[in-house]
Amino acid sequence: MAERKITIIVRMGKKLKKEGEKITTSPEECEALRKAFSGPHGVEEKSMLEILVKCNPADLTTFRKNSPYIFLDDEYCFEKWDPFHMKSLEIKFMRFQVSISERAVIQRTMHPWERDALLVRKSLEEKPPLYNLLIELACTRTSDEFLGARKAFQCLYSESVEEFVAVKVQGFHRRLLVALVSTYRYEGMRIDEAAIKLECQKLARSIKTDHRNEIENDDEVLRILTTRSKHHLKTIHKCYKEDYDSNLEEDLDDIQILRDTVNCLCAPPAIYFSKILDTAMSICPAEQEMEALTRVIVTRTDVDMKDIAAEFDRKYGAPLIERIEAAALGNYRDFLVALVKRGMAN
Repeated sequence: MAERKITIIVRMGKKLKKEGEKITTSPEECEALRKAFSGPHGVEEKSMLEILVKCNPADLTTFRKNSPYIFLDDEYCFEKWDPFHMKSLEIKFMRFQVSISERAVIQRTMHPWERDALLVRKSLEEKPPLYNLLIELACTRTSDEFLGARKAFQCLYSESVEEFVAVKVQGFHRRLLVALVSTYRYEGMRIDEAAIKLECQKLARSIKTDHRNEIENDDEVLRILTTRSKHHLKTIHKCYKEDYDSNLEEDLDDIQILRDTVNCLCAPPAIYFSKILDTAMSICPAEQEMEALTRVIVTRTDVDMKDIAAEFDRKYGAPLIERIEAAALGNYRDFLVALVKRGMAN
């Protein structure tokens, strides 16, 4: 079957503020998007993709609120996908051989809280579990963003994130992950210089001991990584490098879950996500690594895609868009490229 190529035109206006964003889609476009999702005899792929790329977060909120037969209002004040409609859309995508990934389309339209709640569930239901994905969600979101995801999780699954993780995980992994998903970190710039030095020394003593398993039983390591602010931890990371001439995450190389935690908390988001994207577009990536391509682009388009794309170009010597064009195919490729262009224009 010949590939149907859809050209997605990205029309960008002036840069929009994150708060108080203006609505940029017309009522007619919202209606066209609803029709694209709910047509009984197919999927209006072209209009769906063009409008979804144009939408900013305020547009998507308006679309969800004004589509009561696609999205349901929740007690926690967010709009969630109607499960029946979501399943119906997935079936239609397969039946009519729609070339774009339904996962990319659904994630783009989801409320961020619902999207992250579903990813939390997925992280521990995979075989083997994706601890790195759960850590990414808990550590790269703001405190308010992840609190919203925890509320959405309770609404969707009638249990808390904390109890879900505690049941699914054992031992040290349980202690660390439950603490990470439970914390509400301070996000200001205040730090305690004396505590920085002391905690840097505590981490070094625990990491550099001859009995490496002791670090997993060290309550101080757990306390520092799961309660301190990101700014505080980044300052500890810098202090560790200066005092011990090595990076904290490198010295944790044989304890992957701690290494992933430090990377998510201490590395600039652009560095962390550009690395995820590079791995997702490598030769023969694992299935979960391929899924990360959709996840990162969809979730970061309206956050920091411009920084991620610049870091990707700097670190890997090739524009992000060119790598996507080489790695992906069809309308899925065009959709991801258009989202990246939108993010770079913000």
